[in-house]
Amino acid sequence: MNGKHILLCVSGGIAVYKAAALTSKLKQAGAEVKVVMTESAQQFVTPITFQALSGQPVYTDTFDEKDPMKIAHIDIADWADLVIVAPATANMIAKMANGIGDDMVSTVLLAGTAPRWIAPAMNVHMHAHPAVQNNMNTLKSFGYRFIEPGEGYLACGYTGKGRLEEPEVIVALVADYFSEHQHKPLAGKKVIVTAGPTREAVDPVRFFTNRSTGKMGYAVAEAARDLGADVELISGPVTIEPPSGISITHVESAEEMFQAVMSSYDKSDIVVKTAAVADYRPKRVHDHKMKKQDGELSMELERTTDILKTLGEQKKHQFLIGFAAETDNVKTYAKRKLESKNADMIVANNVKQAGAGFGGDTNIITIFYRDGSHKEFDMMSKKEAAVHLLTEAIEQMGDGQ
Repeated sequence: MNGKHILLCVSGGIAVYKAAALTSKLKQAGAEVKVVMTESAQQFVTPITFQALSGQPVYTDTFDEKDPMKIAHIDIADWADLVIVAPATANMIAKMANGIGDDMVSTVLLAGTAPRWIAPAMNVHMHAHPAVQNNMNTLKSFGYRFIEPGEGYLACGYTGKGRLEEPEVIVALVADYFSEHQHKPLAGKKVIVTAGPTREAVDPVRFFTNRSTGKMGYAVAEAARDLGADVELISGPVTIEPPSGISITHVESAEEMFQAVMSSYDKSDIVVKTAAVADYRPKRVHDHKMKKQDGELSMELERTTDILKTLGEQKKHQFLIGFAAETDNVKTYAKRKLESKNADMIVANNVKQAGAGFGGDTNIITIFYRDGSHKEFDMMSKKEAAVHLLTEAIEQMGDGQ
């Protein structure tokens, strides 16, 4: 942690006293700490306390420009290697989720690109309130990481979840983050992962879809994050809890997924297409619910855009990984897909094989490479499979591919 720049944003709650201890412990661990406080936070602990503990000026007013050559809220946001909001009140979480910048803390949080960690602290019922939970899920979708509050006796007299995590634990998490980040093979890489199914509308009630649950894609996204990558997860409709530290874009149709992928493709280093995207969609989408009629029903379908093929055609520096979920002739179809889509790797499985189908927590994969070789893996968890396929990709990229 030596020399790392940590910006501590303190919002108002009784747990502010823990933020003072956190400032001291971060500095003792070698970090440079700058503190930004809300007006409410100053009602619990004065700025001079944080100034003494950090050895740095404390920022409290958006319009108090300490250096006329710099705009303070931009300057300190750019200065930070990591931003920690502790304690994060329900009010501050709501501001962050909705892009409100009406004081120094909320304005700073809108500026800069450093990772943001949120450490909530509030009454147990406030923490469980649907609005607060919805705001936290929104922040998770932005890629913000949460340091979950502990359970126990709260200052309000209740017992439950809502206590700010102990400063010692937060410091350990920060130390692990910087230690691991420096040695992670995907640090500095932008990884796009597509996951889940798509839905193709028939009418306002019905749609075509498939059996994908998104588990494999979400496992890949989390593994890429843990390997140090900046991850964008583009997800079809799933019921999986959004992972922290990952930017998520939710889509419905194949066309929406195509547009989302293409909008970020130029800036990506690795693209992992695990999503089960519809190959066809109804040529006509009815404005009203189709009524049941006697006899058979015929429906004309049209092809959707082949996302993997388009990515392969427009590939420049990107490393492109496709998935092939097959029911027979797995090797033949996987090799054909590798060539026709101009992919760098194809991860194939037989979804009829026990332990390798949709919805389960395990997979049995075979990875096919550009040189014509392939590697088979025994049944393992989807999280393990995700790590294996990314490790293989890192090795291939290291060979100049």
